Amino acid sequence: MAGRIALPWGTPPALRVWESHFTLYRTIWKSHAMGAFVQPFMYLLGMGLGVGALVDKGADASQLLDGLSYFQFLAPALLATTAMMVCSGEAMWPVVGGFRWTRSFHAQAAAPLTAGNITRGLVLWQATRAGIAVCGVAAVLALFPSTRSWGLLLAIPVGVLTGVAFATPIAAWSSTRETDNSFPSIMRFGITPLFLFGGAFYPIDELPRWLQTIAKLTPLWHGVELCRSAVHHRLEISDAVVHVAVLLAFTLAGMFIIQSTFARRLAK
Repeated sequence: MAGRIALPWGTPPALRVWESHFTLYRTIWKSHAMGAFVQPFMYLLGMGLGVGALVDKGADASQLLDGLSYFQFLAPALLATTAMMVCSGEAMWPVVGGFRWTRSFHAQAAAPLTAGNITRGLVLWQATRAGIAVCGVAAVLALFPSTRSWGLLLAIPVGVLTGVAFATPIAAWSSTRETDNSFPSIMRFGITPLFLFGGAFYPIDELPRWLQTIAKLTPLWHGVELCRSAVHHRLEISDAVVHVAVLLAFTLAGMFIIQSTFARRLAK
């Protein structure tokens, strides 16, 4: 195939799987790359600057936002929320499609590749998709003086890790499904509420205590806190260790489960 990446002999099998995903992505990458930049730019103009101008007029706004303007509070959170959205989508329809519609996972297993090879390559690709989206958001944040900082270089991998922390458990679920009937419900009752109540738009301290607890048990809040602290140079080592540990726990648990579910599905 013209333009295809030529990986050398001896390349780890997971990278071969990643290559197959990348080859397909090359047909649509331009629209995705453009969207990764334009969408957060327009969002920040509308929400960060537009709504933010109203929020900042509040008498206690600075206190509630820990001394930040609303734009400074919201913008870094988009690194984590964007990764969550992208990876959640990648972990649903493409996974079912790989088993039911294109049967690409069965083809890979016949190569032969093990379930571990296939799942590691899939997760690596999901991380790549998150990286493309997060870098687009970071490029937008770098345009504004209030969010232009070296901390963006640390926030990018944090955003990617946040996305993968969602991707692996969701992909494990998707690999057990015969149809995509459950996916709209996951987006409507899982991903969208987290987007709204996960600490991106306002501190979760403003939520009822039971919702605060739920937010802290999910990957998004930890990713948002890490990205915001990194961009504004407020990262505390003790807090960072806890946040990263939670994100890694979701990622590794999901990878363990997904390898098992893929192996069972491919053995049928």
